[in-house]
Amino acid sequence: MAEDRFVIGVDVGTQSAKVMIFAANGGVVAEGHQALRPLEIPAPNRAVHPDDDLWDGIVTAIQEAVTGFVTVGHDVASIEAMGICIIRCCRALLRADGTLAHPVVNWMDERLDHPHAHEDQYGEVSHVTTSSGYIGLRLTGERIDTSANLIGWWPVDDLTLDWSDDPDRWASCNLRRDRVFDLVRPGERIGGLTAEVAALLGLPGGLPVVATAHDKAVEALGSGALEAGVGLVSLGTYIAAMTHGDRHVPDAESFWTFPASLPGHHLYECWGVRRGMWSISWFRDEFGAAAVADAADVSVEDLLNAEAARVPVGSDGLLTVHDWAAPPQAPFRKGALIGFDGRHTRAHVYRSMLEGIALRLKTHMDPMAVELDQPFTELIVSGGGANSDVMMQILADVHGVPATRNRLRSSAAIGSAVNAGMYAGIWSSPADATTALVQRDDTFEPVPEHTVLYARLAEIEASIHEHLDPVTQALAELDVE
Repeated sequence: MAEDRFVIGVDVGTQSAKVMIFAANGGVVAEGHQALRPLEIPAPNRAVHPDDDLWDGIVTAIQEAVTGFVTVGHDVASIEAMGICIIRCCRALLRADGTLAHPVVNWMDERLDHPHAHEDQYGEVSHVTTSSGYIGLRLTGERIDTSANLIGWWPVDDLTLDWSDDPDRWASCNLRRDRVFDLVRPGERIGGLTAEVAALLGLPGGLPVVATAHDKAVEALGSGALEAGVGLVSLGTYIAAMTHGDRHVPDAESFWTFPASLPGHHLYECWGVRRGMWSISWFRDEFGAAAVADAADVSVEDLLNAEAARVPVGSDGLLTVHDWAAPPQAPFRKGALIGFDGRHTRAHVYRSMLEGIALRLKTHMDPMAVELDQPFTELIVSGGGANSDVMMQILADVHGVPATRNRLRSSAAIGSAVNAGMYAGIWSSPADATTALVQRDDTFEPVPEHTVLYARLAEIEASIHEHLDPVTQALAELDVE
């Protein structure tokens, strides 16, 4: 029976590993979650995942999901495939035996802004791969990666979804073909679970592990944001905004064209907000002690959101500039809060940080819409930040279009399941899969007078670096000294 067929969707981000087991009818049968350890930041603009934390987190999350699956009376033999979506723009350096020569380098590390270059601390390095290549190897024993997660300094052809045949591309990336993995497309099989790993996870040996794409493309698939004019806002540690399309646009000025999680399709993504939701967690953890005492029977997040909802639109003139992690082209930039006066409370700061995210996104999304000649008509919002009603309303008001969240927020896990389920033949098309798996929840309509006020703030935010860059550059030079 169709309802007795199941797939696993794996989603590993910067801060956590999430695993969901779906039935063919779209129901979530079991889940697992494991918080990852904080990134190690041994020096400014360096960031690594400590030890083997990505793998350890995946193992724990899968084990929890499998235990829940069996507890409710299902047989793991009825699970037909596993799709894996692992945090993008990371670099894994491996020894000949497949073990890590160095902890996985996170996307916030300045080394990812440049081609791979050997450092003495690495020791012997046999292969250079992505986070998805490394996790695929641990699961299957195969040196195979998804062609759609090769973002940055990789000699890959985005049209053929295979390695480039241009020697200059290889030379510019400081790589050789024998030092990288073979490639498959999204939705194709990486390999089967090894007997050892299957026993560790409680799953059948040989279970197909299916490739997806980079995490934001998988989110776009799993959110159902596939139609023209629909923008996906992914509220993660890196906040991204993107939209689907069928044209390859390699020379765009205001966005990148990436492979989508469906071969033959493309994802247009503008610049986002680095350490976006991380900054919200940072505020909660570093300055939330008083809020903890006030929270009583609600979570700190719920209290802060309730307080922020009572703050006027525009936060009484307080503006947050989200440069908690500086972009590669301006490494001297710092975050800033501008406009303090005696009215401001923690609620103002919290709301201003949320508004700053939405304003920064608008600064980047508007030029992309113009260049594509496709205005945004709706936003779909995914990630944990979508749980916040105040954030959803701010996004709708700033962009002047409805903002919708899905019933299930874990869009990347859903996208992984779509690729896995299509491989297994559970669903015959993306439309069939998303019909089963994606259900809309709440829609927040923009308030016209709020949109007008935010448009004025967006103009200020768009010009802020013109004024702040000389200051933050001087501060950066002082810090070096």
